[in-house]
Amino acid sequence: MGRGRAKAKQTKVARELKYSSPTMDLDALQREIGSGTAPRNGGAEDDYADPYAPEADDEDEAPSRRYR
Repeated sequence: MGRGRAKAKQTKVARELKYSSPTMDLDALQREIGSGTAPRNGGAEDDYADPYAPEADDEDEAPSRRYR
């Protein structure tokens, strides 16, 4: 017993959430996400680069030779 008020409040809140249309500040969302269309760091290749890969000192040197 005593659950009637709690359930009624939950139903009321759920109904408000379901049927209300909150205002959305699209300008603030655009500022938060970032509106630039140009890549930040030179392109998609840099986005997927391995940050833990060893840096190559000499392009002619093969990686297998450096670590022997």
